[in-house]
Amino acid sequence: MTGLVYKSTGSWYTVKTELGTTYPCRIKGKFRLQGIKSTNPIAVGDIVDFDLDTDNNENPTGVIKYIHDRKNYIVRKSVNLSKQTHVIASNIDQVFLLITIDNPPTSTSFIDRFLVTAEAYSIKTVLLFNKVDTYDKETLDEVRYLAHIYREIGYECIGVSATTGKNVDKVKAMMDDKVSMFAGHSGVGKSTLVNAIEPNLDLKTKAISTQHSQGQHTTTFAEMFDLSFNAKIIDTPGIKGFGIVDMEKEEISDYFPEFFELKQNCKFNNCLHIEEPKCAIKDAVEKGVIAESRYRSYVSIIEGEDEHYRTDNYN
Repeated sequence: MTGLVYKSTGSWYTVKTELGTTYPCRIKGKFRLQGIKSTNPIAVGDIVDFDLDTDNNENPTGVIKYIHDRKNYIVRKSVNLSKQTHVIASNIDQVFLLITIDNPPTSTSFIDRFLVTAEAYSIKTVLLFNKVDTYDKETLDEVRYLAHIYREIGYECIGVSATTGKNVDKVKAMMDDKVSMFAGHSGVGKSTLVNAIEPNLDLKTKAISTQHSQGQHTTTFAEMFDLSFNAKIIDTPGIKGFGIVDMEKEEISDYFPEFFELKQNCKFNNCLHIEEPKCAIKDAVEKGVIAESRYRSYVSIIEGEDEHYRTDNYN
């Protein structure tokens, strides 16, 4: 039988067939011996083949025997095993990255690291600046400034509010006939926004911790949901940081679109845009053509800084 993985809870996976029947499934032990460096060889969004255990007809379970090739996936450093990766989700049409200026703050370093990974696997990312109804004029100016930086690069940026409904219908329209992943820090309002898009889901939400201005974790595993308007969403755990993996230093600038556009003008073909002379990227930063925050993010990735990629309850 063939099905789509809707939920991963460590050792068990919820798999749905084309007929709409769901089965709890396990994996064969040999999956872990095939050189897969990921802590989770199977991820939400995977298409898998499985055999049913015929010994239990009342509550049948399955054994996954094959994973179909993925068209893409979002991967990050494992929390506890830095040399391994954690696949957040696979076979994604687009990602909505939720950003809040405060309560909790989303750093440009986090945004850029996420975008680099999405670019590497050709996954469209839309930046959603959430909770715009709660911001004062100064904070709104910061939203506009950040949105300007990313729009200039080519990313779509939308100001949203799950509370007032601002641009919720616009996001909903973009989701039609697609598999959309929602990601961001804990507390940025992912579940609240998804509930505004599809109230019947009633995803759990929690208030922000005032002591640390961080969200309290509500989702511990990624999970896919079918929506009422011909769309699927993948809700993910809140991510505190984003560790880049499986990239050579020489290729990282390819995933900064504004760098890629100019890098052929560098004096050296193998320019890393750090200390080399006559570097088109550094010149562009000095002239304000490339945002300093983007360049700082690039340098931190090149230098191997991990940006505290630990997450809450995320194995």
